[in-house]
Amino acid sequence: MSVKPVGGMLRRWAGAIALTLCLAPPLTGYAARDTLVIGISQFPQNFNPNIESMLAKSYVLAMTRRPITVYNPDWKLICLLCTELPTYENGRAKDEKTADGMDGIAVTYSLLPQAVWGDGTPITVKDVLFTWNAGRHPKSGFGNSELFERITAIDVIDDKTFTLHVNKRTCDFAGISGLELLPAHIEEANFADPVEYRKRSAYETDTTNPGLWYGPYRISEVSSGSHIVLARNPKWWGKKPAFDRIVVKAIENTAALTANLLSGDIDYIAGELGLTVDQALPFENRARDRFDFVYKPGLVYEHIDVNLDNPVLADIRMRQALLHAIDREAINRQLFAGHQPVAHGQTNPLDTVYDPDVPKYAYDPKQAKALLDAAGWSVMRGGFRHNDKGERLQLELMTTAGNKSRELVQQVIQSQLKQVGIDLRLRNEPARVFFGDTVSQRKFPDMVMYAWISAPENIPRTTLYSTQVPTKENNWAGQNYPGFRNKEMDTVLDSLEVVCEDKANRQLWKDMQRLYAQELPALPLYFRANPYILPKWLKGVTPTGHQFTSPLWIENWTAE
Repeated sequence: MSVKPVGGMLRRWAGAIALTLCLAPPLTGYAARDTLVIGISQFPQNFNPNIESMLAKSYVLAMTRRPITVYNPDWKLICLLCTELPTYENGRAKDEKTADGMDGIAVTYSLLPQAVWGDGTPITVKDVLFTWNAGRHPKSGFGNSELFERITAIDVIDDKTFTLHVNKRTCDFAGISGLELLPAHIEEANFADPVEYRKRSAYETDTTNPGLWYGPYRISEVSSGSHIVLARNPKWWGKKPAFDRIVVKAIENTAALTANLLSGDIDYIAGELGLTVDQALPFENRARDRFDFVYKPGLVYEHIDVNLDNPVLADIRMRQALLHAIDREAINRQLFAGHQPVAHGQTNPLDTVYDPDVPKYAYDPKQAKALLDAAGWSVMRGGFRHNDKGERLQLELMTTAGNKSRELVQQVIQSQLKQVGIDLRLRNEPARVFFGDTVSQRKFPDMVMYAWISAPENIPRTTLYSTQVPTKENNWAGQNYPGFRNKEMDTVLDSLEVVCEDKANRQLWKDMQRLYAQELPALPLYFRANPYILPKWLKGVTPTGHQFTSPLWIENWTAE
């Protein structure tokens, strides 16, 4: 999901990024200013840009790669690896008919002529073709598989220029950030067995291979669960970055991040995945003389996914009761000092397509109890509800272990649900396990709490469309983790992509938000603000407020 002030295929094709949280020992021996040490609250599950979605990976890869298109900090769609965006006016976008007579579009891109992989191999259309063929294989396990399926053919104009033939004439045709290029000269051999590719990819078996990277930095060292070292990429064609190396340290316990910052073991806590607002506010009171604090509201949606294959949670009355029983306003007010407003759906009020009239669920324990009674959980025994079979209403809520803010929210929700007779059990896992298996392979029995960070005006197809439910058969591709299948939502999402007239498009966004509120495929909690805690000597870090993170412009970071 995401939000955008201008169009771009990004909203559909970029998918969404799950926010997570991992513990690292001290790392020493680096000079004061030739190295920047960044603390983050999670460690990547893997390093392949097309397999599994995790913010820690996206943050690191932002320093080592450049997407073809992105949204910049001003929320404008721009080229990073291409020479110009396709438009009808410049002739790079042309309407056409598909083989079955449907409205399609041909869009032409030229890769930067100077762009090369870190081993000096030119980045060419061969890499585009290989990535496309791999992504559209049904067993590849690529998270954004629908992007590759929609591209029906690719014409090679020359080594750097290609035309995509897309089987839908979408409003956001210009952006293709989800086409994350892979180096054909390295990965083609590893893709011989598509089912095993995620294990055999050089991104997992040879992560420090320079030929995998093409940003200002390349990965030079990986200590699993601890830290990642990035060295300057001598083949980088852009502005020379200020630091010789970047060290990214994973510290799972968010409270320990501040201790590491104060001791000098890290220089900077990443705003995108560092402290939470409730932790940053008291820290600012005692450390504002040493650090600059910036609170950036953004497209970060904290929510609870429910397993809709669970018969108890498949009952809409149960999901409505759960939301009525959680006092989200009190959570925002008492835990976050009002900085993290209640979410009434997945669409952020910062988004131009937000509908302020979306149906809302107020805190109403009386209504929650009535819904639970109607759902068949009306027998109270020992303070908890039972059905007429004597079964106790017991649910499990999981999140990322070590994230103190989430664990506190869990406990508040547990207490509030107890007031209406629901026995909520808490079980947490390290982020790499939680996102690597539990969430992405839908192994959670009841509910999981985490966040999506998204791009401007993103159509949430990957998280809500019926065909995007991860299964063993599709090698766990897709991001519809609740297992939400709704024909009306599918129809609205399909129409949102191709109905571009402003009034009609706005109505479709309203329909999507109304359906989300009615069906509750997930339980909305709040929209997050990210605290950026910057040493006063670090300049040039520009928060974006969306899924394209600040290190995409790390060559502008300086030490002063």
